[in-house]
Order: sequence, then C-alpha cells, then structure tokens
Amino acid sequence: MTSRYLKPPRPRLFAHRGSAGRYPENTLPAFASAVAAGLQYLEMDVWTTRDGEVMVHHDPTTGRLCDRDISVAESLLDDLRRLDAGFHFSSDGGRTFPHRSQGIRIPTLREVLEQFPAAFCNIEIKQDDPGADLRVLETIRQAGAADRVLLAAEKNSIMNRLRPVCEELSIPTSLSFGETAAFFTWLEDRCSSPYRPPGVALQIPPRWGDRTLVTPDSVRAAHAVGLEVHVWTVNQKEEIEELLELDVDGVMSDYPDLLAGWLDREEGG
Repeated sequence: MTSRYLKPPRPRLFAHRGSAGRYPENTLPAFASAVAAGLQYLEMDVWTTRDGEVMVHHDPTTGRLCDRDISVAESLLDDLRRLDAGFHFSSDGGRTFPHRSQGIRIPTLREVLEQFPAAFCNIEIKQDDPGADLRVLETIRQAGAADRVLLAAEKNSIMNRLRPVCEELSIPTSLSFGETAAFFTWLEDRCSSPYRPPGVALQIPPRWGDRTLVTPDSVRAAHAVGLEVHVWTVNQKEEIEELLELDVDGVMSDYPDLLAGWLDREEGG
C-alpha cells in the first residue's frame, strides 16, 4: 500500500469528529480547531443526501445536533444547509449553548477535503447503500485526496463493496465489525491458523462491554500480521499515555489539545 496516509511516523493522533469536546462535532470549526492544535489526522463520518451530496455527520438524523430533526439520507442538500449545526452543543451540561446562531452548518465532505488539504482524513461511511459508496469515492477522487484518506465502515456489507475499489485506488481501509470479531476469534485460538488481515487498521475502543480489547497480547498479535491499532475514543490524559506505552499506533480523542500536548513533549525530547 503506497498511500501517503500511512507515511507519517507513528503514533497517529486523531481528532475524533474534530474537536468534538469543544466544538459541534463534525463541523468546520471543530476540524479547524484540531488542525490549529497541530493534529495531522481528522476522523469523521459521512452520509449521502437524496440528491447525491456527501455530508459529514455522524447520526442518520440531525436532531441530536441541529435545530430540526430530519433524515440526512432522505433530505436534499439545501434542506440540510439551512440547519443550525451548533444548536445543541453545550460543554457545561446544558447551561449555555455558545455555538447557537453562529452560522455553523453540516459540512460536505468536499468542503472538508478542500479546506484542510494537508490533513489526513479517516472517513467512516455510515450508510449501507451502494450509491452512497460510489458518491464518497467520487468525491475523494474529484478532490485529488485518494492518497490521504482511509475508509472505514462498521457494517460488513459496506466494506465488502468498498474494499475491491479501494485496493485499485490504493486507499487503505480499516476492519469492519465482523472482521474485527474475526481477528479476536483468531487471537483467542492463540493464532493457531494462518490469518491475513483484510485491511490495514484495527480501529477499536479500549474495552467492549466487560472485555478489555487493547492489551499487550492483542497489540503484539496485530503488529505481527501487519495491522495498525487505532484506539477510540480516549479523553483522559492518563489513558492516552497508557495506550501509547502499549505501543498502539494511533489514538482518537475529542480533545486534540490533549494529544497535541503529548506531541509537544515528544518533540521536546
């Protein structure tokens, strides 16, 4: 895989949905804050509208963030652009809403790729629709961004459609939910059978239910078969340091300043 996405030295420090702890998630101000903090990697989620525009948004509907609750996939671009994407954001438990009526909108993927041309983008496709897959790939191609993105999807069906095209375009992919489960099944069998990872990155939380996923054993096993380990979503300084000491390859946080602070220490020796 020749993608520039994989070229910078590790660890890869990701702004999860931008600076989601300080700005409305998946918006241009959130991504701008992360870039200003010095992070190279932006993590985001996408859906495609009824008229074929790829939007950067996590949920299938807009009500958690915006002033109206409508379906992203069933709406037109113009309808979504009228929404206030900063309406519900509050960092103090709902006492204040500092980003209301500030002109913050749901961005398109095209806007994000164009406004942050030096950023590496971890793009998770949420919508299980072959047409949506194609629109995402076409948007990336038109932006000339194929060498600085990784495509992710939780659903196996999305990843099964994406991966052959991604291989042709040298776009790296992470593992879907089912593929991640298969990795841990292989690990539980003590690696007794051959295993070839279908993607380049195992993107997982530190824990799933009562099971700890990120351990010295799982990180070593992933590295042994050529997988990077990216951990989400980590918002405590102590846990970030513990994970990096385990030699994980990437950490995703809602607070890029925490990650940037770690980078400052590394650069200072």
